[in-house]
Amino acid sequence: MSFTAAEIEEIRVQFDQFDADRNGHITASEIKDVLKALGEETPGYKIRDMIREVDIDENGTVEFDEFVKMYEKVKGQKKGFKLADTAEKAKSIITVGGMSAASAEGTAHSFSEEENLAFVDWINFQLAEDVDLKKDLPIPEDADGLFRAVHDGIVLCKLINSSIPNTVDERAINKGKLNIYTIHENQTLALNSASSIGCNIVNIGPEDLVEGKPHLVLGLLWQVIRIGLFAKISLQNNPNLAVLLEEGETLQDLLALSPEQILLRWFNYQLGKAGHPRRVSNFTSDIKDSECYTVVIDQIAPADAGTDRSPLQIQDPEKRAEAMLKQADKIGCRKFVRPKNVVKGHQRLNLAFVANMFNTHPALDPPEDGLPDFDLGDFGETREEKTFRNWMNSLGVNPFVSNLYQDLKDGLVLLQLFDKIQPGIVDWKRVNDKESFKKLGGAMKKLENCNYCVDLAQKLRFSVVGIGGEDIHQGNKTLTLAVVWQLMRAYTLSVLQKLAGSSKPIEDKEIVEWTNKTLEVGKKDSRITSFKDSSIQTSIPVIDIVDCIKPGSIKYELVIIAPSTDEDLMSNAKYAISMCRKVGARVYALPDDLKEGNHKMVMTVFACLMARSVGKK
Repeated sequence: MSFTAAEIEEIRVQFDQFDADRNGHITASEIKDVLKALGEETPGYKIRDMIREVDIDENGTVEFDEFVKMYEKVKGQKKGFKLADTAEKAKSIITVGGMSAASAEGTAHSFSEEENLAFVDWINFQLAEDVDLKKDLPIPEDADGLFRAVHDGIVLCKLINSSIPNTVDERAINKGKLNIYTIHENQTLALNSASSIGCNIVNIGPEDLVEGKPHLVLGLLWQVIRIGLFAKISLQNNPNLAVLLEEGETLQDLLALSPEQILLRWFNYQLGKAGHPRRVSNFTSDIKDSECYTVVIDQIAPADAGTDRSPLQIQDPEKRAEAMLKQADKIGCRKFVRPKNVVKGHQRLNLAFVANMFNTHPALDPPEDGLPDFDLGDFGETREEKTFRNWMNSLGVNPFVSNLYQDLKDGLVLLQLFDKIQPGIVDWKRVNDKESFKKLGGAMKKLENCNYCVDLAQKLRFSVVGIGGEDIHQGNKTLTLAVVWQLMRAYTLSVLQKLAGSSKPIEDKEIVEWTNKTLEVGKKDSRITSFKDSSIQTSIPVIDIVDCIKPGSIKYELVIIAPSTDEDLMSNAKYAISMCRKVGARVYALPDDLKEGNHKMVMTVFACLMARSVGKK
């Protein structure tokens, strides 16, 4: 039983209705949220039963291919599924015409109108002063406005830079009079740049953004916005977060919390400071009455803001929410939610609303006896750690990795990565899931997973001498990084091997040989002897390879041919990395890696370029 492209797209829409964080997996909690929105309170065991019905690989979540197979059986009238029944109930259709191929075919698209309006408002706010976007902003709030605005890729590139500054080199963006080819280049640059900051772009192509497919555009925008909002929620950016430590906790305990958990703790801390008796455990049902919002806004507001708690005198929920948002406006925080989003408890938009409040007015003063004695350098994320974490998240691992060491301690993310390198290598029946961690002996179950990771590493001939599952489980930084680097290297080379149609793994010397041969054929003067070649620090060999892959793509007038300062080297490196992404190479390395000659990450750059070249053929 097969589906047309339009039918697959509609199944993706239904999948995305459940997949709230767009990480490619439907979890029990996400199904529970949908059921709650439908007014159905369903016990956890019944939700787990719904998953088991369709969970082919038995990993405890539902992936898109499993979702499609479920619908194949439904279509063939072979079987009914409770999850499919829920998906049908959850349909909330708004029709968008004229932008996508499916719309042209008369197919209705399902997406959140609330998210559409919220993202339009945020983009208009964040990019209001950008001179390149005068013709695009403000984006109108009509149904197609957002999808028209992202059509040429410029808005998306700018939004990525707004979330994580300097991700996209502006010199690489096609501006001015554009055609279908230059627009496609912009969207390719945007997608690969989004991937480099940790967005999952699996099953999204440049043409989807050009055509303005609503669910894909909104899903990507949410990831970019979420990453930007969460980037500031760290000890490095706000050392006073240490005041959120509870009795008996250390800073390591705080680092183990996800951004969502930190926001909950911060929100409750502000309620406590305000002398309010209530606490919240979520930003959905617990905030629907606007009471806690009103109290927190008044608590964090600057003394001269003129806020008050008058909304609490209003009985009608939606009118109270509007009054509360007027108070938020006084402190510059009326973003993401509208009254009905508060009353309905829209999970994403309320989370974004709170994150923006934290980023704008954290209102965290150090305790009277001072902050704990610690060196911020010990708790900040290194460039290498960030690169690895973003790479994992871009592949759609579940859960989203916020802290490289804490989030790998149960082995589940690493096992997913092994399975992506060599599909089928993981025996999921042998893997302990999150439910087992909650029971007696849960720590041992996590350790068993980590031991299994080391077994698989040995099977793939990784160098793991002196590394045990306990090292991963305990978060040993050096040894965990050793495993993660080898995973990233193996994944990059496995993609290259498939595209090259090789029966054996690609070796470093083959990549170097390909590089030099390509440079020679392209009549470039640069050459490399290895990934440690000092000339790579100028970025010229990378820039030349890009121009060989896509002749004429490099504007050599923007390149400093003989860089002599750190500024010159960084300028070339930024341009080189963005141009790699623009021609279709999914590069995770950062400009600093080229500038400093980090041979490990340099290898991945050339491997990704080789994969792009052989894949093109």
